[in-house]
Amino acid sequence: MLKLKTTLFALALASLAAVPCGSGAFAQSKPTVGIAMPTKSSARWIDDGNNIVKVLKERGYGTDLQYAEDDIPNQLSQVENMVTKGAKVLVIAAIDGTTLSDVLKQAKAKGITVIAYDRLIRDTPNVDYYATFDNFQVGVLQAQSLEQGLGLKEGKGPFNIELFGGSPDDNNAYFFYNGAMSVLKPYIDSGKLVVASGQMGMDKVATLRWDGATAQARMDNLLSAYYGKKRVDAVLSPYDGLSIGIISSLRGVGYGGADQPMPVVSGQDAEVPSIKAMLRGEQYSTIFKDTRDLARVTVDMVDAALNGKEVPVNDTKTYNNGVKVVPSYLLKPVVVYKSNWEKALIDSGYYKRSQFE
Repeated sequence: MLKLKTTLFALALASLAAVPCGSGAFAQSKPTVGIAMPTKSSARWIDDGNNIVKVLKERGYGTDLQYAEDDIPNQLSQVENMVTKGAKVLVIAAIDGTTLSDVLKQAKAKGITVIAYDRLIRDTPNVDYYATFDNFQVGVLQAQSLEQGLGLKEGKGPFNIELFGGSPDDNNAYFFYNGAMSVLKPYIDSGKLVVASGQMGMDKVATLRWDGATAQARMDNLLSAYYGKKRVDAVLSPYDGLSIGIISSLRGVGYGGADQPMPVVSGQDAEVPSIKAMLRGEQYSTIFKDTRDLARVTVDMVDAALNGKEVPVNDTKTYNNGVKVVPSYLLKPVVVYKSNWEKALIDSGYYKRSQFE
C-alpha cells in the first residue's frame, strides 16, 4: 500500500511539472494578432512593426507580422492568410485604404476585430477602430515651420514656394495637405507666398506611393520650367523620403552653397537621413511621431477588444471613412528643428547618438 501511495504521489508531481506555470501559461493561451505593414522601404514602418510586436509579446500575444512592399495584391493576400489562420485581431497599415473591403467582410463574419493603423481604411463598415497621430495637426506644424523659417509672421516676403503632397491613395495625405494649407493659404491669398508653378491641390501635387525619386523628378521639372531666373524659397514636403529627393534636385542646380542658400524644406517621420540633412543645414524641419507610443495605444485597443472592455478612443467625429465615422485614438505629433532634435530624439531614447556620428 505504501508503495502504491508513493507511486501515485510521484505521478501527481510529474503531472504538475508538465503544466506551465506563471505568465508563460497565460501567454500561450492568448490569441495571435495579425499585423499588416505596407513596406520596409521606409525606416518608420520597420520601427512600427517591431514596436507593435514587442509590446504584444510583452503582454503574451502571438504575432504574425507581414510587409507587402507597397504591392496591393500582396497585402490583400497577406491579410486573407491572417484571417484563414485564425488571427483574432488585425492591425492594418493599408497601402491603399480602399482595396480591403471584401477580406474585411470575411474578417467581420469570423468576429475578428479590425484596427486601422496610422492610415485610415476607407469605404467599408468593417473597420472597428483607428490608431494614429493627429494628421491635420501634422500638416499645421509643417506649415508653421515654413512660416517660422521664412519669417512670415514678422512681415517678411514675398517668397516663392512649391507644394508637395503625399500618395493620393493614402487618406493621411489629404489631412497633411489640408492642415498645411490652413496655415499657408492666407499667405498665398495675400501675395506673401507665391506658387510660381501655380500647382496647388492634391490632384496636382500628390506623389504616388510617397516615392522620393518621383518627388525629385517633379522638383527637377519645376526648377527647369519656373525658376530659371528666380529663386525657390520654400518647399512644403509632407515626408522625409520626399524631402531627401527634393533636396537632391535642389543641390543639382546649385542650392546649398553660400551664394544660393537651401530653401526652407519641411518633412515628417524624423528619419535618420533627414536629421543628418537638418544638421547639415539642408532640411529645415521634420515631424516626430513616436511609434513606441502608437504601438502601446494600439495594443491597449487589442487588449480591451479581446477582453470585452471599453476600447480607448479620444475622437469620435473626425475620421469618416466614407461609410462610417471610425472611433479613433489620436496622438500628438512634435515638430523637430536643429535646435531641439537631441531633446526630442536622443534624450527620449528613440535614437542613439552614435547613429548621427
